[in-house]
Amino acid sequence: MQETRPPASPPGAYAPTGRTVPTRSAERVAYDKDLVHEILDEGYVCHLGYVRDGAPVVLPTLYARVGERLYLHGSTGSRPLRMTGARDPGLAVCVTVTHVDGLVLARSFFHHSVNYRSVMVHGLARQVTGPEEKRTALDALVDHVVPGRSRDARPASAKEMAATAVIRLDLDEVSAKVRTGGVNEEPEDLSLPHWAGVVPVHTVYGTPLAEPDLAPGVALPDYLAAL
Repeated sequence: MQETRPPASPPGAYAPTGRTVPTRSAERVAYDKDLVHEILDEGYVCHLGYVRDGAPVVLPTLYARVGERLYLHGSTGSRPLRMTGARDPGLAVCVTVTHVDGLVLARSFFHHSVNYRSVMVHGLARQVTGPEEKRTALDALVDHVVPGRSRDARPASAKEMAATAVIRLDLDEVSAKVRTGGVNEEPEDLSLPHWAGVVPVHTVYGTPLAEPDLAPGVALPDYLAAL
């Protein structure tokens, strides 16, 4: 049997690999770097998957993108962080980020779906040990949640830095997958007396709720008011 090779990578795109070429819904996959970055930058929580003692484990955690690298936050006592130490070759992981943009309601069970944007990253995660890179990563993690926040909070102390671990994952083996549009229906179902369509889903920020013990004179920062 002739080997099927992934298509060549166009400029500004990630190179497809055997793990990033889908076996179904191939029309939804994309390798465009701008699209991947946009999806990653809009999210807060990723899911980190790895194998522990022969069984799969998936952990939700905060992340931030800096250029072509993801930084993931954790505790120095957590298992995946201990498996990415300087003496280890790296932990094989799969990181995913997903946004749900709409609920797609069809006349039949089979064609119900969601509109979504997702990114999947494969690679070897390694622990960040250099002090300068670690502080850069922690600044990025804080600012990713709320841009500007790292300049408006106390930096981590030496003790807090020692208790906090950060792992990095290079964006080398990456793909995005997107579903947009309306309902796919069977022609014979169009006359059925059931509502069909898309319910849009949006993330909305509420009014910030200040802690009752704020120091006198501390006002709502402009970067929060802008949300």
